[in-house]
Amino acid sequence: MSKNQGEWKNTGAQSAPENKKKRYRRKRKSASIYFLLWTVFSAFAFLMLLLFGITQYVVTAQVFKGEAARDVGDKGQRIQKELSAPLPSTENFSIYVERLAHRYDVSVVLFNAEGDVLLPKPQEGDSAAITKKQANKLLQELSKREEDSVVYEGDGEYVYGAELKGIDGSVSYLYVAKSLGLFEAANESMGIRLLLASLFTFVLAFAVASAVSGWLTRPIAEITQKSRRLAEGDFDVDFHGNDYGEELASLADALNFARDELSKTDAMQKELIANVSHDFKTPLTMIKAYASMIKEISGANPEKREKHAQVIIDEADRLTALVTDVLDLSKMRSGLETIRKESVDISTAVEEILSRFEYLESEHGYILESHIERELYTVGNSVKLEQVLYNLIGNAVNYTGADKKVFVNLCKIDDTLFRFSVTDTGEGIAEDELSTIWDRYYRSSQAHKRPVKGTGLGLSIVKTVLQKHGFAFGVESRQGEGSTFYVDFPMEGENA
Repeated sequence: MSKNQGEWKNTGAQSAPENKKKRYRRKRKSASIYFLLWTVFSAFAFLMLLLFGITQYVVTAQVFKGEAARDVGDKGQRIQKELSAPLPSTENFSIYVERLAHRYDVSVVLFNAEGDVLLPKPQEGDSAAITKKQANKLLQELSKREEDSVVYEGDGEYVYGAELKGIDGSVSYLYVAKSLGLFEAANESMGIRLLLASLFTFVLAFAVASAVSGWLTRPIAEITQKSRRLAEGDFDVDFHGNDYGEELASLADALNFARDELSKTDAMQKELIANVSHDFKTPLTMIKAYASMIKEISGANPEKREKHAQVIIDEADRLTALVTDVLDLSKMRSGLETIRKESVDISTAVEEILSRFEYLESEHGYILESHIERELYTVGNSVKLEQVLYNLIGNAVNYTGADKKVFVNLCKIDDTLFRFSVTDTGEGIAEDELSTIWDRYYRSSQAHKRPVKGTGLGLSIVKTVLQKHGFAFGVESRQGEGSTFYVDFPMEGENA
């Protein structure tokens, strides 16, 4: 059973990388934007040429046939009029019909109701000018339309037909035809020319599509290449380049902003690793060193042993505090820790926290001036909010000026809001550092002493707790004049 399970686990372990490789191969098979653009442009050019060719053919055919119908109708009427006039001799009538056909460049035939050709009389051995089928077609058109004359499209020709009545009462029929052979020859010639023009235009469109596609995709390829450089850690890359449109320029701006943020994150990560390594390593080194001293030097001396043991205890407490702060910060930011809210007396909390700093006033000469209004309540987690107040006061003590003064205020803004603020008299914070002071392990560029023990995570914890509560907070600072950190607390009932 265990063997089968082992084999199943091994198969599962191998399937995940294989699936990733398959997904990667599928992505690699996707067509490039260059190819897609080229295909779209080329297909568009081909369709336009095809549409133009079909339209040209249809329009030309309609125009030519319309002109042919009007021409044969007009000539047929003239021929009908001339044939209706009397002639001095009927012996020359056949020649006269042939002359009319030659003059008007059409075929002219007279036939009777049985479809027999009357004029022009065919020579011996010649075939009839029209067939019985053509004659019957004309008779059908005259009968169907019930008119004396008709114009219609025959077999490769346009026909004008009319009924002629002689003086003696005899009836014959006039057949005037104009061949479409010229149109068909012209259309064939035009088709060949159109095909050659289409091939030339398609090749030209092919080249233009390739050039335009390359021009459009060049900035994207450039951005892709620069993105790879950024992924490899090159934070000096600039995503702006040549031939950018407005949209790609906006994308380049966004990528440059992301580059700057990634650069800050990378620097912060390196600093975090360095600081965490240092903060964990220092207590451990001290603990090991003083434990060795107790073992080798002060073990038999109660006074030195107690002093060395106290150092070990203090460094162990510092290490524990660091681990606790890191865990608390991780829990809050990951959402694993739920903020349980209750009514909190901020006035009493501030007074109690200030009492913890009394030793600084008596032993180190610090001056903590406070102005606290009574009975200011809010809704939140009492433990976390007290941690916020302690960290802000401790931060002010660590960064205050040579006069060692810190000012703490708690007062109402209006009936719905009150503000806690703490001000130091230190060197202040540079404007370009104001956005980073809440980051983990932020260290001001100004030199300072730390009478209050801390882990370097104080302001980051403040930021995380207040964001979880939804409270407004911030900092105001001018270099050489000190800094003021503040928190705006909603009155109890306003944020419930």
